[in-house]
Amino acid sequence: MELPNDFPHTAPEGYRYEALQFKRNLVSIWIVHCTGFTYNSHAESYSIWGFYDTKTGTYYAPINSKTKGKIVDIEDTTPYSAMQLNLNPLEVLLL
Repeated sequence: MELPNDFPHTAPEGYRYEALQFKRNLVSIWIVHCTGFTYNSHAESYSIWGFYDTKTGTYYAPINSKTKGKIVDIEDTTPYSAMQLNLNPLEVLLL
């Protein structure tokens, strides 16, 4: 399955994206670390990036790989995840 047309991110070096049909109108977007880690004998490692609703064109942050969270603005996401940072006011100043 292809990534949504309006997906703005390009995969970081050593990563790629995969889109899988999750439910009828919901696509799960995965980020895959191609070189893996020592704990898994350098096999590819999959992490959920987020979810995309094909009917409404909205992106969702993941709660976990089986549960979509709240709607997110695609501009507030990173190439690594759609999860939003929960920063306190001091951390916001340091960014």
